[in-house]
Amino acid sequence: LAVGFVSVTERKNVVEWLEGKVADLERIRPLASAESTTPPGTPLHAGTAVAAPSTTPKHATHLHALDAGVSPSKRRYVADAQDIEVVKRIKQSEVELQDRNTVLRGNKPNNFSALHASFTEKLKKVKDVKPGVVAENMFPIIMISSSPTALITMHNVKRFLQEAVFEPSTTARERATAAGNSRAEDLIHIDRRRAPPTATASSSSSSSAQGTVQRYFIVDSTDALQKFGADAWERVVCVMTTGQAWQFRPYKWNEPRTLFHHVKGIYFTWANDPPNAKIKDWNVTELKIDPHRRHIDKSVVAHFWKLIDDWTVTNKPWLMKS
Repeated sequence: LAVGFVSVTERKNVVEWLEGKVADLERIRPLASAESTTPPGTPLHAGTAVAAPSTTPKHATHLHALDAGVSPSKRRYVADAQDIEVVKRIKQSEVELQDRNTVLRGNKPNNFSALHASFTEKLKKVKDVKPGVVAENMFPIIMISSSPTALITMHNVKRFLQEAVFEPSTTARERATAAGNSRAEDLIHIDRRRAPPTATASSSSSSSAQGTVQRYFIVDSTDALQKFGADAWERVVCVMTTGQAWQFRPYKWNEPRTLFHHVKGIYFTWANDPPNAKIKDWNVTELKIDPHRRHIDKSVVAHFWKLIDDWTVTNKPWLMKS
């Protein structure tokens, strides 16, 4: 029987009760009420009196409930407490599977509106350049520091960047004074022959003579920069710094982190000097000049032009002469 264990001494009486030979037994509990809707086996709620164990057959109890006109669909389901604990343990060990959509989207939405706006402005400038525009107004500009202690000044910048030979600024100034040029110019142009994009290291010497000539203008002050018009800062591709923030005060962007977001930053220093902590967060590239070995100048200058070309192609391609 599903209702519980029936001892050997009680089996005979139970069988007689089931066969109808006995109308009542003291060990068998009758139904509490004919209108009860509690299904067999439902745990009793707190405060409910517990009677003696019943030996009433399960099917008999069910038949009494049906006879009372109770619909099984209206009975309230009561979950087993042991089953609830098992489900909790299963959920604790559950591993949530991820697909490519959940992995790529991440936990929070990413906003790329700033990147989209930046490239939209650059693409607009490229499209606005009309074919056949005079290249005189599209030459890129390089700004250097006006500090007399800078390694690169208006006295030696042309020989360094155009001939790949470093000459100390004091020596270059003395040489210019002896030639009758005591004062440096505030605007210098440099003609540089760029190698074709397909040139290899083995053919660099021959391809350099066949490459496109690109002109750059060098200035060391905002006064000289104003000679190029209102859009002069749009043509600035590089700013050489000595690590002194006062250099940027008259600039369009006088905060170093903002400035070097719009132009390529270069910091020239001696090869034996320690790193400058001031430029650590300025987004500038440090290039070292050897005080004595002049044959290294060519590789330093080549590295400089490679940095300028890569930055210009990415950020201001309309300034590159094809």
